Amino acid sequence: MPKLARFRAKHDTAESAVATATQASSESPASFLFSASSTSILHVDMDAFFVSVELLARPELRGKPVVVGGQPDQRGVVSAASYEARRYGIHSAMPLRTAGRLCPHAVFLDGHHELYAEWSDRLAAILAKYSPVVEIVSIDEAYLDWTGTERLHGAPLGATDKLLREIWDTTHLPCSAGLARTRLVAKVASDQAKPRGLLWVPAGSEAAFLAGLAVRKIPGIGKVTEAALKSLGIETVGQLAQVSQEKLEEVFGLWGTALYRKARGEDSYEFFVDAEPKSISANHTFGSDTDDRAALDSTLSHLCQKVAKRLRDAGLEARTLTLTIRYAGFQTITRSKTLPEPTNLDAVILGTMRKLFAEHWHRRRKIRLLGVELASLTHGARQLDLLDAGRREKLERLARATDRLRDRFGFSKIQFGGSLRSSEEE
Repeated sequence: MPKLARFRAKHDTAESAVATATQASSESPASFLFSASSTSILHVDMDAFFVSVELLARPELRGKPVVVGGQPDQRGVVSAASYEARRYGIHSAMPLRTAGRLCPHAVFLDGHHELYAEWSDRLAAILAKYSPVVEIVSIDEAYLDWTGTERLHGAPLGATDKLLREIWDTTHLPCSAGLARTRLVAKVASDQAKPRGLLWVPAGSEAAFLAGLAVRKIPGIGKVTEAALKSLGIETVGQLAQVSQEKLEEVFGLWGTALYRKARGEDSYEFFVDAEPKSISANHTFGSDTDDRAALDSTLSHLCQKVAKRLRDAGLEARTLTLTIRYAGFQTITRSKTLPEPTNLDAVILGTMRKLFAEHWHRRRKIRLLGVELASLTHGARQLDLLDAGRREKLERLARATDRLRDRFGFSKIQFGGSLRSSEEE
């Protein structure tokens, strides 16, 4: 995966955001007007991403109701549903058994999350070609800032069209996009554009665009807030926009300030390049509870290789390693180990996790989930105390070689021996 510009979101109060805008207006009216009229934020959202990836290998399933996540007689939830399946009321996070009852003739597929991650990395590489400021929100969506790219790609709307065409031509994965002045409106626009659409909301038309939508369409408004607003006679964003800030703050407190801004298409996010992740993690839920030591050990190896690869991709090393064990019955324990020196080597991470597992697994109990997490992340510290110099050099060469092969052929194609069983089972 390419080294993308990383950035974090800073949430400011409405008062500070207004103060900043007022100051910019008084000091440099021309630049403020340009900023206010800019539609430079793009939200790209893949359409039914997991399903779309599966259909690349199973084109005969196009047009049929397809559900990814497991079989209808298994426990677990829906990871993704095709638009044909959604017509039957199936949606992500729904229990698989419920989905099976709603649409018995749907095609149910097991998930292949390593494959989805590989395609996500390919998409991220395309986005990185168009802007130095890309925020990967999740495996299937991202924000891109067009500011300053006009000389390379032209106006944002034309550049967006070019980008979306390259995504389709390169991957044959459908996506939708929203282009707007703010993140909030860009995200709502991409949702309204689905499937395979592009919706541009010109600056100044945000309130009109949002007015007729149900309040639930606004990011951050869930069932509880929706019900509270409905009790006040507010069901659309336009109705919400007519309520004074004072009234909303009286009912909702500080959340009322956010609702006031959201109803007008405003958000209070600023982007700061080079923010780092606080942790990197991966977990695996078994199809059925197990106490098979070989299966558990291979899964643990697989998870450790995943997080180690992500760590190296980010140019980071970790010092605190945490193991999660969830037993049948959902009792969950976490155990951590802080290393004397940070590391990004598979052998060190796996060795530590295996020790934690051996010390804390109750062998008479079956396991539902295993997870690993790396924290206390740093840059460039040397691993002095964990390994002798010769062995460390060999492991670093091995890591670089396997990373190059995985970047070329996919993570799941290159595995250390201890995780082959896990990889094959997935």
